[in-house]
Amino acid sequence: MAGVDEQQIEEHFGVFFSFDEDSESEDISLDDLEEELEEHKNYDALISILTSGEKQRDRATMVEGNLGYIEKALIQDYVEDSDNLVLLHDQIHDCDIILSQIGSLLSGFQVHIGSISSEIRSLQEKSLDIGLKLKNRKLVETKFAGFVEKIVAPPGLVNILFNGEINDGYAKSLEILSKKLKFVQVDPLINASKALKDITAELERLRQKALSKVSGHIIEIFFAMKKPGTNIQILQQNLLQKHRYLILFLKEHGSKTYDDVCASYVDTMNKVLSAYFRVYVEALERLKVDIGVSNDLIGYDTSIIDIITRRREYLRDHCFMFSLGERANILKEIDHPGLVPHISQVNCVKYPYEVIFRSLQKLLMDTASSEYLFIEAFFGEESLFYQVFEGPFGVIDQHLDLTLPNCHDGVCLMLMICITRKHQLVMSNRRLPCLETYFDKALIYLWPRFKKVFDMYLQSLYQCDVKMLWMDGTHPHHIVRCYVEFTASLVQLNAECGDGQLDMNLERLRSAVDDLLVRLTQNFTTPKLQHLFLLNNYDMAISVLKEAGDEAKKLQRHFEEKLESNMMSFVDDLLMEHFGDLLRFVRSRVSEDLIFYTERPNIADVESVVKNFAMKWRSALELMHNEIVTSCSNLLSGMAILKAAMAQLLNDYNRLSECVKKIPGGSALNRNLVSITSISYEIRKYSRTF
Repeated sequence: MAGVDEQQIEEHFGVFFSFDEDSESEDISLDDLEEELEEHKNYDALISILTSGEKQRDRATMVEGNLGYIEKALIQDYVEDSDNLVLLHDQIHDCDIILSQIGSLLSGFQVHIGSISSEIRSLQEKSLDIGLKLKNRKLVETKFAGFVEKIVAPPGLVNILFNGEINDGYAKSLEILSKKLKFVQVDPLINASKALKDITAELERLRQKALSKVSGHIIEIFFAMKKPGTNIQILQQNLLQKHRYLILFLKEHGSKTYDDVCASYVDTMNKVLSAYFRVYVEALERLKVDIGVSNDLIGYDTSIIDIITRRREYLRDHCFMFSLGERANILKEIDHPGLVPHISQVNCVKYPYEVIFRSLQKLLMDTASSEYLFIEAFFGEESLFYQVFEGPFGVIDQHLDLTLPNCHDGVCLMLMICITRKHQLVMSNRRLPCLETYFDKALIYLWPRFKKVFDMYLQSLYQCDVKMLWMDGTHPHHIVRCYVEFTASLVQLNAECGDGQLDMNLERLRSAVDDLLVRLTQNFTTPKLQHLFLLNNYDMAISVLKEAGDEAKKLQRHFEEKLESNMMSFVDDLLMEHFGDLLRFVRSRVSEDLIFYTERPNIADVESVVKNFAMKWRSALELMHNEIVTSCSNLLSGMAILKAAMAQLLNDYNRLSECVKKIPGGSALNRNLVSITSISYEIRKYSRTF
């Protein structure tokens, strides 16, 4: 163990302790001693030396001896292993030779690989060059093949275009030809090619042949439309619309031929539709009922009033020209199918003109809608529609030019305006603008004519001779009834069309009738008959206006105010006729509150009044009742008048009774006074009869 420690000391500290004995202590360097000691402070041998205080030289001698011994042992070991070392040296030498050979071989491989890499790069460059050439050649081949395919007309295509039947297959062949024709027109470089020069004549020949054949086929269909009884819409949908590409080919590759085809279609349809509408208009005119036409009113100077006076039976047997009635139903049936003339003729049914007008416009809307949609889909040009319909529009305009000047039926004219506006809404819902101009023009026709007829009605009221219109009796005058029904009709129709000018015109007409009523009352000899006549007319007006609905409320209130005013006047006249002395006494002597007396009455003044009333009051009530029953056209209004008269009578008689009680000596007349209860009972008895 001591030997091992010495060996470790020698290994670690031999440098510091191997010095000659003759060396002087002052030659030793102690500069780094502290660092060395600090570094090796954990070695046990050093600690032992330093601790035991053993001399350094002795220790070094011992270490040196050990080193010699160890050296000899090592030499002996080396001598013993010398053979192995020689063998190892020979093996290492052989390995060096082999590695040298391998290095030479690898150097040869490296040179060979370098030459192969150069060859590969050369091959890559050649491959890229060949690939680019192949790509360019394929591109040229593709373009050339496409060019050839686009300009060459195969025999099959030529055969179909020249000899084929026009069907779906022919349309596909036209499409192929169209692509070829477009191809040669796009690129100017293509036009310079010799190949194209060789094929141009053939393509042009095919184009001309296709244009001729297609236009001939389409025009042949147009001619078929002229045959009587032909269903034009079926031809349009099954033959034309189905092969729409035919017209597109003409439009793209034969503008002149296309224009000729369009002109042929316009001419054909214009004539066909014009004849169709002309026949339909003539058939409808045979179904018309003449209401307020020139046969009734010859010229502006003849009065509407004269028509009613002379032709009351005629108007009663036909549709009344002032009344709306069931004629308003036409606005609820605005989109129903039009009249079928031959069916109506078989059934001997006739119609007012607004029904004829609606049927004509219904046919126009349906025909125009179908034609507009077809032209838009087939030709794609809206202007052709208006060229086609110049004829039908002309037929309708001519019909209106002849009909409207002879129409003096204001209700009919207003219905026609409402029908036109509703038809405008129908076409708007269909999203078809093709008839906007026609509807505007129709309204321009209708409104002035309506206002002219309206003014004629108005002037007739102002200019009529009331003596010629006089009819003995206080019942409602038929002239006033005509006015009220006409007003009610216009009020209802105004709600449909909403024209602000009509409100002002209705006010003018109302003022004219008020003036006419005042002039008519002058034919009566007594104010009572005048008021009764006005009451009956106002009551009739209110009844008619109630049927017109809420739209006539304003006008209805006007007549209600007139009725109320005239009712009080009539009641006064009626009571004055039967109880004149009673009314004159109480109204001249006694105030309503029985307090104020204009002159203190005495018993002589009132006695005759009391006795006269007691003697005839029952018979007077009966006479009043009978007169009202026979004179009032409306029993409900008669009852209101009678109640008002009885109430007024009770009030006046009560004032008389109170006056008698306050007169000195008036108690002597008590036996002649009629009790209020008795009068009230008698009044209730008459009221129940209504």
